[in-house]
Amino acid sequence: MLPNTGKLAGCTVFITGASRGIGKAIALKAAKDGANIVIAAKTTQRHPKLLGTIYTAAEEIEAAGGKALPCVVDVRDEQQINSAVEKAVERFGGIDILVNNASAISLTNTLETPTKRVDLMMNVNTRGTYLTSKACIPFLKKSKVAHILNLSPPLNLNPLWFKQHCAYTIAKYGMSMCVLGMAEEFRGEIAVNALWPRTAIHTAAMDMLGGSGVESQCRKVDIIADAAYSIFKRPKSFTGNFIIDENILKEEGIKNFDIYAITPGHPLLPDFFLDEQPDAVMEEKTSNDPVPEVKEEKLQLQEQPQQQEQPQQQEQPQQQEQPQQQEQPQLQEQPQLQEQLQQQEQPQLQEQLQQQTQQQEQPRLQEQPQQRTQQRTQQRTQPQPLVQSMLPPKAHFGAVEETFRIVKDSLSDEVVRATQAVYQFELSGEDGGTWFLDLKSRGGKVGHGEPSDRADVVMSMATEDFVKMFSGKLKPTMAFMSGKLKIKGNLALAIKLEKLMTHMNSRL
Repeated sequence: MLPNTGKLAGCTVFITGASRGIGKAIALKAAKDGANIVIAAKTTQRHPKLLGTIYTAAEEIEAAGGKALPCVVDVRDEQQINSAVEKAVERFGGIDILVNNASAISLTNTLETPTKRVDLMMNVNTRGTYLTSKACIPFLKKSKVAHILNLSPPLNLNPLWFKQHCAYTIAKYGMSMCVLGMAEEFRGEIAVNALWPRTAIHTAAMDMLGGSGVESQCRKVDIIADAAYSIFKRPKSFTGNFIIDENILKEEGIKNFDIYAITPGHPLLPDFFLDEQPDAVMEEKTSNDPVPEVKEEKLQLQEQPQQQEQPQQQEQPQQQEQPQQQEQPQLQEQPQLQEQLQQQEQPQLQEQLQQQTQQQEQPRLQEQPQQRTQQRTQQRTQPQPLVQSMLPPKAHFGAVEETFRIVKDSLSDEVVRATQAVYQFELSGEDGGTWFLDLKSRGGKVGHGEPSDRADVVMSMATEDFVKMFSGKLKPTMAFMSGKLKIKGNLALAIKLEKLMTHMNSRL
């Protein structure tokens, strides 16, 4: 952890959304120096699922050594913002640091994002950041510290980050564009920067999205608090930067980032808008490991060349592994596969199937008796995947069908009780079509075609990506974020499916 230096003693820090999560963590870090904290947030009464109010946060801040001023502020309301700024100046004599942390999120595509939700994201993220900055700037100009910090991502114009949640990306990038413009406008007077995490951060909102167990793939809010503190220590000349938490803490000499992990050593979910990390790690993984081990694997953003997906020949086909169940996944923010299917990779099976099909389609007149005998002998002696050897021969046996048979073997009444959802898969490509996974019926059901009951979640993707997802080579979160997976229906139930796949992995 980054030690406190006392640099912020007596400074007044105005933080939006500081009643819980990242905002509160930054507040507590500054409070340890003896800072004054203005808690500008909406929550005045305890939420049944989201812990914390402006008043409970104030108690924690004062217990940590700071002074607190809780203010009821909805950043969509300019009057409430201005009122809170006036109270802060009256109480503490000025404002030294502004943290624009309040944010709203909806990971829905254009046609499925209601106008009301578009307005919410635009008004909270972009407009709220702009108006709060505007209200604080006259007082920040008088400060020797003078920092504005927006919790927003680097401006990455890769279409990947727009195609599945255009409204959210625009709203979040609006916060980043405030950094871009205001840093230049107030250069020499106020430092204006953006801070963004490299990985998912565990907050109450993340729990709501991902359910129990998602925290194992996240880091603590402390990493953002330490990174923000590092920024506040810097002079006004440090401005116009889009900072990643890990990077600035490395500059501070932090080397062991396991101290920030909820579950040290567990693979972490990369955050949105950062597309440099997952590919590099995945390339290294696919080139070195014949069987993908989720404990070391990172999420994949883009497909790797096909030859990287081929298992190495020394891979043992009869891995005596059986699918197992786990908890629930998390898509966002929110997905998770802590341990995933480790069965023999599907590309090899598909290649074998293609070869068998080609052999069957050759005219019998061209086959010599001796060749047919050799083929039969090779097929009997050549090792086959365990799952295939367990199944009766069929005229049409594809990787998708095999995957669903593995899923079926992993189901139980316990899994059904824990999930209570019906999933429908619309698969394009070879062996595609409509498939379902019914986790409401006793024992669970899988099959080709539509489920008997209406699906709670409909997932659309290519068959190749479907097989990769269930075999652990493509995580649902990254499939969704990269546009390979489209989801309609209950997102929270979609997240549960990811945890089920994690469970299955431990039984393989």
